[in-house]
Order: sequence, then structure tokens, then C-alpha cells
Amino acid sequence: MEEKPVASVSSSNGKIRVLRTSILGLVIIIFVGYIFMLIMKPSSTYISHFEPKIRAHTNSSFFGAQGTTILMDTFPMLVISVLGSLYLHLGIKYKDGAESREIKSKSILSSWKRPVIMKWLGIVSWTEISILVMFIALLVWTFSAYMHYFFQHMAFFIESENEKRWKSTLSIIGFTLGIIGNICLLFLFFPVTRTSSVLPLLGLTSEASIKYHIWLGHMTMFLFTAHGLFYIVYWALTDRLVSKMLEWRKIGASNVAGEISLLFGLGLWVTTFPRIRRKMFELFFYTHYLYIFFIIFFVFHLGFNYFCYMLPGFYLFMIDRLLRFLQSRQCAQLVSARILPCNTVELNFAKTKGLNYTATSIMFINVPSISKLQWHPYTISSSSNLEPEVLSVIIKSEGSWTQKLYEKLASPFPVEHLSVSVEGPYGPASTHFLRHDKLVMVTGGSGIAPCISIIRELIFMNSTMKSKTPSILLISAFKNSSELTMLNLLLPSSNASYGVSNLELQVEAYVTRELEPQIEKSTPLRTIWFKANTSDAPISTNLGKFSWLWLGLITSLSFIIFLLTMGLLTRFYIYPIDHNSFMVFSYSLQALLNMLLLCISLLVTATGAFLWNKKQQIEELKGLSPKLHNSVAVNPIEQELESLPQQCLSKTTKLHYGRRPDLRGILVEQEGSSVGVLVCGPKSMRHDVANICSSGSADNLHFESISFSW
Repeated sequence: MEEKPVASVSSSNGKIRVLRTSILGLVIIIFVGYIFMLIMKPSSTYISHFEPKIRAHTNSSFFGAQGTTILMDTFPMLVISVLGSLYLHLGIKYKDGAESREIKSKSILSSWKRPVIMKWLGIVSWTEISILVMFIALLVWTFSAYMHYFFQHMAFFIESENEKRWKSTLSIIGFTLGIIGNICLLFLFFPVTRTSSVLPLLGLTSEASIKYHIWLGHMTMFLFTAHGLFYIVYWALTDRLVSKMLEWRKIGASNVAGEISLLFGLGLWVTTFPRIRRKMFELFFYTHYLYIFFIIFFVFHLGFNYFCYMLPGFYLFMIDRLLRFLQSRQCAQLVSARILPCNTVELNFAKTKGLNYTATSIMFINVPSISKLQWHPYTISSSSNLEPEVLSVIIKSEGSWTQKLYEKLASPFPVEHLSVSVEGPYGPASTHFLRHDKLVMVTGGSGIAPCISIIRELIFMNSTMKSKTPSILLISAFKNSSELTMLNLLLPSSNASYGVSNLELQVEAYVTRELEPQIEKSTPLRTIWFKANTSDAPISTNLGKFSWLWLGLITSLSFIIFLLTMGLLTRFYIYPIDHNSFMVFSYSLQALLNMLLLCISLLVTATGAFLWNKKQQIEELKGLSPKLHNSVAVNPIEQELESLPQQCLSKTTKLHYGRRPDLRGILVEQEGSSVGVLVCGPKSMRHDVANICSSGSADNLHFESISFSW
């Protein structure tokens, strides 16, 4: 193959860099304008002067009042999402053209990224605290500004001449709390949208953003509950409790729909508290699906026009959820499983070479023979570069679901074929491990899995790309000696000694509940090979090689189809009835029709794009030789796996019995201008490491938690 001239590659990369910078600048401008609008909306100036003018220019026979809301509230975030998809696609091309170089630099804002230990919020940085404070300030400002405006127009809230002013105040407070809750709901779905360009633009993943979803969820339900209680008290004091609670108005807000929505939300909210979620995870998991009914009746409560205000996050979430559903319909090709004596299994799936993912990515797994509804996230331990045809995950038996899986695989007569559905993989758009001089990884038990993926990726970069990689110190704490077999998974199942000699790797393993090595013979690793099934397929990307471009296309095209169909519906069915008077046509019927159009446009567009890309992938697989396509499944490993990693790593591994690692002493003594500290393990371990990194004992420590616990 003829190589491109260096000057040509450099010029191409320069153009891509300029284009990405321009797109990022445009995204920032749109987002700042969007936030500015959120701040301005509650002000008297906006409500009295700007809003009437905007509505006058955007109110048409095709969209009615919805046109204004879509233009001002829905459109900006969707444009950001589409631009973000293009930005990330160009980032992949730039990475392919250049050599994925990372500059070691000390950011002047690095101190803002240091963790702050908060008892209720968990491990958060000063940046996160600042954003949280600003968000709360936005809520307080919005509440106070609306209260001020509504008190100036209290006559609108007084429903009878004899009603006392203080009673109307309850109605005003309840109404305003509902508006504040809608702001929280506006951002609620962004953190849990796994296939979205919004989070990668901020350098986040959905797994790392779960805590933001939890914060927003608690605030949303608290405000909506208070909103409902204030209205109930107000109706009771004005002797209209029963009539108002049973009111489903044709025009305006429907009280019954709001009450039903709130009840579904409360049922969901109760099970999210840690004590219930950890002890009864299945209850938490199943009740979380109540969000569907919560949203549906929320739309019936306020009408589709108002729902457009918080539509962007939910719209992107619906696209993601549909793509995940389509992927999960195809069973993944499970090639083998390695059984460890510590109640742990490594599942090895076949994957297409076109599927690339970054280290620390995760994948959701469902085993229908155990539970058709339960999906569990697991960190991918393989490297897409080092193992181009295999994708591996490590599962430790720690609950009823994992115990059943382990028993099914570890029995004397294991199954010959296991149907497994997957969603993902999902992970960061890029990693930044090369910017550090040294990496210190602190793990507990099965928390070693994400570190395995990092080590394998660094082995590839060190050996193949000839990149200078940081030295690695792996500190692993295990309860007993049997768990030490997890260290056997540090190297891939094939080419186990590949490149490890060039990697500066030191392993410090601590066995905390045993004072000395156990003399009894340990159970060796056992590998199970599964029979191939024609209905199974290698794991591949949902949207092919150009997944970010396809995601942007789905987002934009589906919304355009929705706007066209909604415009036709409004112009030829709704407008002839109400002529934009908003006091004739049923809010509930209009909401139902628009929700149907929204779902149909998403279903057609996302399904079409998914099936088109799957067809292309199947044709590419057919073009490969059978030997290449089936090499993973039919060629068993020729060497005993359990001995190779020990031979390669024996010189760099030290075992310690009967004590825990002195994390403070180890971390403070680390040399180098930049030391990346990654921790994945129990909550107490994560907090201890975060405390050390934030204490100021060593300025060269940079904390990164890679815990995926909910």
C-alpha cells in the first residue's frame, strides 16, 4: 500500500483541526445563548416585552404556539448534538491521520479537577461543585423572579372574589415549583444517554455521569412532589379538593394526568434510595421503567407545547434507547469462557475488526435463560487493538444473577451454547493515559477489570506504535488467595507474552484475610469452548464505521420528518378548528397525536439506519475468508493459559499477606511530574485514595475514579 506523504497528512490534519475548532466554537456560542435564554426567561422584561414579539413572529398556521417553543427550547440542544456528532467524527479521522499523540501538560485549572469528599454527594471535584452551585443559583433565581412577576399579576391566580390573598399565594408557590422542577427535568436524561455526542463533547461518559442523573432525579421529584402538595393544600382550603383532583380539562393543564404522573414518579423515586437499591436491586431495576408512564402522563398534564421545553434530552434518550433495543435483538457470538476458582468468569465474545473501543469501556449483558429483563453493566477487559477479533468481560459472582451464571458455566456439565444479548460497548471518546509519566492503579477484587483493559492497551501502544508509555504500578487488594488468579487475566488469552517485557509494570498484590500462602493445590483455570450457532453474530457497531455521522443524520432527519408531519397535522386538522386560539382543540388529543408522530419518525429513521448498516456489515463479513471469520471460534489456544502470565509477570509481582496496602505512604512517595491515580473498588477505598490526592501531600497526583457502581 502506498503511504501518503508526510506533508499531505500534516496539511489534512491541519484542516481537520481548524474545522473541529470552528465547530466547537459554534457549539459554545449556541450553548451560551441557550443558557442565557434560561436565565432571561423568568425576568419581567422577557415575559412582558421579548416573548410576545418572538411569539408574534413564530406563530404560524403550521406549528401554532409549538413553533416558538421548538425554536427557542428544543432546536438549540439538538443542533448542538448534531454538530457534536460531526466534531467527534472528525476527531476519529484526525486521530487516524496523526499518531494519537498526547501532550504532557499541566493545566492551570488542574486544581479544579482535584476531588472534594462530600458525605452525601460522593467524590466530586471543585469543578463539579461549582457547576452544581451555579445550577442551584439558576433554580433560586428562576423561583424568585417568577414569584415576583406572579405576585404583580396575582389577579390571574385568584379564582373567586372571596378568596383570600394568602390562599392564592399557595397556588403561586405550587405553580412556580412546577416550573423549577421542569428545569431539572430538562437536563435529567442527558447523563443516561449512552449513545450521544453531548457527553463526549464535555469529556464525560454516561457511566461517569450517573451521579448527575441521581442528583437531578432527586431534585426533580422533590420539586414535583412539593408542587403537588401545595396544590392539594390550596384546593382543600378552598373546599374544592375532590372536584379539582378529578378534573381532566380539555383545555389547559389536566389535574388527573398530573396526579397519575406524580404517582408513577413517586413509585420510581422511592426505590432509588441507596438502602433499597442495594438490597433490592431487581425492584429498583423494574420500577425504573415507570419513567415511560411518568413522561406520557406528564405530556397529557401540560400538553405537547410545554413538553417541547424539556424535549431535547428525552429525544436524544429515545434515539439511544431505540438503537440499544435493536442491537439487543441479535444474540452475540460467545466463543469461550474462562472459569476462575474465585467464583469469577471471563466471557470471550467474537467481534468484528471494525468495532473499536477505548480502554475502560463497558458493555451491558443480558442472559435470557437467567432473566429476560435484567441487564448488567461490566467493564471490558480486552483491548480492541491488541485483540482485534475478541471482546472480553470479567464477571465476579456477587449476587443472585451472577451466581446463577457462574453455576451454569462452572458445573461439571456446562452448557454447550449460551445465548447472550449485549448493548454497547460504551466508553470515553478518547483516553489520556499517555499524558502522565506514571500510572498508579488501585483496585479491590473485581475492580481490576478496567485496569486490565488499560494495561493491554498500553502493551499494544508500546510494542506496535512504539509510543512512549508511562510506567505502571498496580496495587490490588484481594480477600483470599483464590482471587489472585485474577492476575492471570492481565494478559490476553492469546499471545500472552506479547510486548509485556517492554512495559514498565510492577504489581503489588495484597491478600488481606490470610496471613500466609495456602499450601493446598489451587484449582487451575478452566476454559469452556461454546458451539457456534448460526443465529449468533460477532459484536459490531450499531451504525457502522461512521457511527457518529449516522447518529447526527438520525437526529436531524428524524426531527425534520417529525416537524413536517406535525406541521401538516396542525395546518390541515388542528388549525381549521382552533385558528391558533389555543382554547378550542383538546390539549390531550393534540399531545397524543404529536407523541405518535414523534415515535413514528424516530422508529422509521433509526431502524432504517440500523438495518442499512447491518446489511453492509453482513456483506463485508461474507467477503472475508471463512478461516478469518471463524478463526476465533475454531482455533483453541494451544498453550496452558494459567502458566504463561505467571511466567511473564513473576519478576514484577510481589505478594503481601495479612495486611492492607499503605495507600498514603505508597502514593506520596511516587516520583514524576505527573502521576495519574486510578481507583476502582469498594467505596471506602475510592474515598481513601481521593482524600490522599486532594490533601495536597503531593502536587503531582492526578485522581481519576473509574468506579462504575450505581
